[in-house]
Amino acid sequence: MSKFKDFRTRIKRWKVPAILLNKYVFTIFVFVVWITFFDQNNFVRQYKRMHNLSVAKNQIAFYIKETSATTKQLAELKSSQKALEKFAREKYYMKKPNEDVFVIVDK
Repeated sequence: MSKFKDFRTRIKRWKVPAILLNKYVFTIFVFVVWITFFDQNNFVRQYKRMHNLSVAKNQIAFYIKETSATTKQLAELKSSQKALEKFAREKYYMKKPNEDVFVIVDK
């Protein structure tokens, strides 16, 4: 019993808040600190994972949009000879044998 009294007096000298002297509050406090910083699935890791998930979802939306645009362009190129010729001239600078091509670069 004297050890317990001695411990209490030492704690009172440290000026520990009275609420932390309650064993239930202390246990909850330790649990929250453990979960926040030391656990395998702590809050910092969870935040990083949620951020990575949102970045991945944005990339998925971007690639779906790009795939649909490319599919439309491919269908247009397969259906029209004029569109195919225009695409080849603009993207790959192709020309007919008797033509000269001038590329104008904006500064």
